[in-house]
Parts: sequence; C-alpha cells; structure tokens
Amino acid sequence: MHVNAQAGQRPGNRMLYIGDIAFTPSPQRLVGIRRGVVAVENGIVSGCYESMDDVPSDWLDAPKTDFGDALVIPGFNDLHIHAPQYPTAGLGLDKELLPWLETYTFPAEARFASPDYARIWYQRFIQRMWEGGTLRFSAFATLHREATLTLARLAQESGLRPVIGKVNMDRNGSEELSESTEESLDNTFAVIETMRSETPDIGYIVTPRFVPSTTPELMRGLAAIAQRYDLPVQSHLSENRGEVAWVRELHPECASYTDVYEHYGLLRDGKTIMAHCIYLDDEEIDTLRRHGVTVAHCPQSNANLTSGIMPARRYLEKGLHVTIASDVDAGHVPDMNRHIAAAVAVSKLWQTQYADETALRLPEAFHMATKEPGRFLAAATGQEPAGSFEPGYAFDALVVEPMTSPWGLSIAERVEQFIYTGAPANISHRYVAGREIPRPFAE
Repeated sequence: MHVNAQAGQRPGNRMLYIGDIAFTPSPQRLVGIRRGVVAVENGIVSGCYESMDDVPSDWLDAPKTDFGDALVIPGFNDLHIHAPQYPTAGLGLDKELLPWLETYTFPAEARFASPDYARIWYQRFIQRMWEGGTLRFSAFATLHREATLTLARLAQESGLRPVIGKVNMDRNGSEELSESTEESLDNTFAVIETMRSETPDIGYIVTPRFVPSTTPELMRGLAAIAQRYDLPVQSHLSENRGEVAWVRELHPECASYTDVYEHYGLLRDGKTIMAHCIYLDDEEIDTLRRHGVTVAHCPQSNANLTSGIMPARRYLEKGLHVTIASDVDAGHVPDMNRHIAAAVAVSKLWQTQYADETALRLPEAFHMATKEPGRFLAAATGQEPAGSFEPGYAFDALVVEPMTSPWGLSIAERVEQFIYTGAPANISHRYVAGREIPRPFAE
C-alpha cells in the first residue's frame, strides 16, 4: 500500500521514501535494502538508510511516502536516442546503416518540417520515454529549427530533463533533408539562445550528425559554438565498416575517423558523447581516453543493422567511460531495461570469441544505464548528478511494483527479473529531482 504518493507532488523541504531500495554506487556493487529509507531534501538525496531506526532524529518528523514492498530504483539515463526516428521504430532493420539512412531515416526526419507533425510525434516520443522510465536523455532532433524548439518546449513541460541538439548536416543528405553551412550555424545559434530563455531545465548539446554529413567548415563552426557556450557535443563514430571507409575517402588528411573529430575541435574534454565506436584502433581508444569522451554502447541497434559488436570489456579495461544507450529507432524499443539485457547478452557472445574479455555482469550494465550516464550529464550541463541514491544525487526514481514469482527473491534477483522481463506497466511512479512526474500531455 502506498502512503502519501501524490501525482505531480513538488518537493517539499524534506521527504522520506520507504521501499525495497536498489542502486549501484559502483559498477561491481548493487546495493539492496529491504524496507530501506531514502531521505530527500529539496529534491536531492541526503542519505540512504537500512531502516527508520537509522534515520537521523531531526528527520523523523519529515513527511513519508511508503511504497510497501515495491522496488525503488534510480531512473534510467540514455545518452543516445533519435527523437524524430521514433515513428519508424522497427522498420527497415534488414538493411545496413547507410541504405537504412537513405530509405527510412532521412525521409522520416524530413517530415518534421511540419510544425503540426513535429508536435504530435514529439509528444508521443516524450510519453514513451516517460513510460519506460527514461527520465534524462541526450536526444538528436532534426535539422529544423522550429521542430527542435518544439521538442525542447515539450520536454520542459513534461518534467523530464533531457539535453537536446538540433542536427547539423550540410552534405550527403537528401533533397528533402539538407541545409547550407550558414543556415546550419545560424539556426544552431538561434535554437541555443531561445532555449536559454524558454527551457531552463533542458540542456543543449551540439549535434553534428556524423562526419559524412558535415563539411570541415561546419565542423569548425560547431566547435566554435561549443567553445563559446561551453556546451557538450554528441555524434556517431565508427558504427559500420562502410561508414568508416567512407570517412577515410572524405578525409585522407586525417589518420582515422576519431582523428577527424579531434582535428576539427569536436572532442571536448569530458563533454563529448560518441555513439557506437565499434571499430576503433588503439590510437583512437587512446585519443578518446585522453579527452574523457563517453562512449554510448548501442547493442540492440548494432545487432539490428548488422553493424558489429562493441568490445565493452576491452574499452572499460582501457579506461574509457562507457554507457548503454537505446539508439531508437535503429534500436527498436526505447526501454532501457531491454538495452541493459542486450548489452549483457552481446558481451557473452563476444566472450565466446575472446575468452580473455569477460562478459558484463548485470550490476555493471545497470550502472552503465543509471549512474555513469548521469555522471556525464552532470559534468556536461552543470546540473546535479542523477542515477544513484548516494548523498548529493537528484532523487530520480522509478517505483517498480512486485512481479509474479513462486520464489522468495532477493532484491538483486528482483532487479534482474525487471531488467529481463519487466515492462512499462510495472512502473507505478516516476520522480525527477524529487518531483513525481505524471504522464505528460494526458488528456
């Protein structure tokens, strides 16, 4: 039975949340506390306790929300998703990357030139993110200025906390999806300035689509914008062998795909996300580590488009920051529990070929979808960290109702059960920075 759980409740000064608490303070450690207590002040975790007996005396009069035997876990954070591709999720997945972009992605994104279409589908996208418990994310929009602002305004209204970028692409697009270098830069400036005044909870992230879509002039201009506003950067890197070969043809002056981004100033130290990163050599790995780049591992997408398997264990052992991401719509569902499971699964396949690179364990993968991407978002935006119930973290939380089992499961086993078999319907409450978020745009 849930006590004092009110939809849309804003954080008071102090609040105590009681339930079966689970989170990963480190990749190797999943903390599980049966009937634990999370103390939250002004939306920020003050402490996590084994029981009410351990709560400091000056907190005992704080209001309490008791979730009974439900799980309380951190909200998911997804560092690579394409918001305008949600309408085509699950389509064209017998194709590889480049023909798939031409056949499905570019026509799908071109439709966002219509403001009405953009509003309808971005509302549906945000609702779907809420349903699956992805409370913070890094989203590619399209090249359209007004549609990107529509996404930002809807995200602000929803209570979720993404970062969003207008896509930049001034070459190798399509007749319906193209822009000049000047248009791309001017519209980027306009979106940034408008978002700074209208959507204070939504961050901006500089978003060159990928090297084949951005000329040297555009890459230089975007690097200057990122420097001027101290903004993070997101793009794609080494997803597909054909793509890697194409970059080599376009930029023979650079030693590698990674070197192109570094050469044009788009590897911002500690503020860059590169998605996929399947075919990196040792020098490229060293470059990413030196710049503190965060890698977004997209296992479902990479399988769907026959792209390959990213060697997650190898990258972790070499000191890279690695997160798990959905890459919708090449990833066919946005639910992060599915991508955690996929990351573990493909790492097991990788281990069958490379026995010295052990598979991911579930606590590691859970950490890669909660605390590790939350770390990046905090560093890149200046917002509070999210993805854990340690002191100083935003209380971003999902309440997961008990699932049917004839076994007496531990908290770790219940987390595992939800990761592998859970669905949005199992999530009964969603909190962002201590505020319960009702379903966005509900009629």
